[in-house]
Amino acid sequence: MRLFSLILSLMLLTSSHFSFAETHVSSKFMLKDTTGVQHQLSNYKGKWVLVNYWATWCPPCLEEVPDLVNLYDRHKNKDLMVFGVVFDYASVKEVGTYVDDMLMSYPIVLGNDAVTAQIGSADVLPTTFIYNPKGELVKIKRGLITKQYVETLIGQNKP
Repeated sequence: MRLFSLILSLMLLTSSHFSFAETHVSSKFMLKDTTGVQHQLSNYKGKWVLVNYWATWCPPCLEEVPDLVNLYDRHKNKDLMVFGVVFDYASVKEVGTYVDDMLMSYPIVLGNDAVTAQIGSADVLPTTFIYNPKGELVKIKRGLITKQYVETLIGQNKP
């Protein structure tokens, strides 16, 4: 009986930790990109917003970049904003070279504790936080994200 109580307590502690992590994510943020431009979530009301956490050493991150560039270039003036937040990088120069080599046209933010405090942390890279046009966090997508996935999500949720 004592073992059962211990297991039950651990399960409750673990599940409450995960639900707290999911609900603790802020629905507001202020991000400064590598060009010095400040971005507030409230500036993008009426648009979907994707905040994609990535790293230069991450193969799935590399794989999803062309889709994110395509999404941003096709939708930025209509219904979607994309931000890339880079973590675990050696230098700002390394990030700049990577961004240039990958033709990343969307704003890039240098990830740090202030960013994760506003948006949330990620156990895996890539991780994408998806906000609806009302500015509400509606999905945390862990792992590779595709153009098709995003366009389906946006299409299914049009008013």
